[in-house]
Amino acid sequence: MIRKLRYLLLYLLLIPNITQAEVNIGLDNLTNINLGQEKKPATVASNIINTLLTLLGTIAVIIILLGGFKWMTAGGSSEKVQEAKDLIKNGIIGLIIILSSWIIANFVLDSIYTASDTAPSGDAEG
Repeated sequence: MIRKLRYLLLYLLLIPNITQAEVNIGLDNLTNINLGQEKKPATVASNIINTLLTLLGTIAVIIILLGGFKWMTAGGSSEKVQEAKDLIKNGIIGLIIILSSWIIANFVLDSIYTASDTAPSGDAEG
C-alpha cells in the first residue's frame, strides 16, 4: 500500500512539470519558411532545404547518441559493441553527407539568387 502511495505521489508531483516543459527539438526554422508570402523562388527553396537538412542533421546526431548509449550498455558483448560502432560510423557518415549537401545546395542557390538579381530585365534599348 505504501508503495502505491509513493508512486501516486511521484506521479502527482512530476507529471505536471513534464507536461508543462517547453521542448525545443530544432524546428525553429519552420517559422522562417513563410510559404504564404511572396518571395523569390530561390529564397523559398533555400529555406525549405535548410529546414530539411536541419531535421536530417538532428536525426543523424540522435543516431550517433544511440550508438554511444548502446556501446555504454553493451556489457562487454562484442556483438553489441560492434553494432554500436556501426551506428556511430553510419551517423558520422550521414552527418558528412548532410553537411556536403548543405554546402552544395547553398552554393547553387546563392549562384541562382545572384544571377537572378543581376539578370537583364528584358528591356532592349536600341
